[in-house]
Amino acid sequence: MLKEFKDFAMRGNVVDMAVGIIIGAAFGGIVTSFVGDILMPILGLFAGGVDFSNQFILLKEGTMPGPYPSLAAAKEAGAVTVGYGVLLNTIVNFLIVAFALFLLIKAVNAGKKQEAAAPAPPPPSKEAVLLAEIRDLLARR
Repeated sequence: MLKEFKDFAMRGNVVDMAVGIIIGAAFGGIVTSFVGDILMPILGLFAGGVDFSNQFILLKEGTMPGPYPSLAAAKEAGAVTVGYGVLLNTIVNFLIVAFALFLLIKAVNAGKKQEAAAPAPPPPSKEAVLLAEIRDLLARR
């Protein structure tokens, strides 16, 4: 059973998938940082200085009464909130990752089409076929 697992784990597809997952996780971290630290602050600046990560709707006050200056303060007080700013950040993350994957898959498919579209070599001429037959007959003698 151990040998069977080793054979399964060392197949090319499994190793390729593992590498893809690791690179994807690293890419996800980069995109999260880009969205949270660069893109959303710029969008917030254009939207009048809004910090999207702290946008929330208060459903119920916590043990300490509001108003709460941030989503973290509201959660710390035990308030029930809907963090739509965090959701917006996550949606932007998803769209960037989905677009990057779209571009990657499009490039891979274009490479496959180009590879598949390579013309087959032309068939040998009648003279070449005849000469090959003569060569084979002479080689048998």
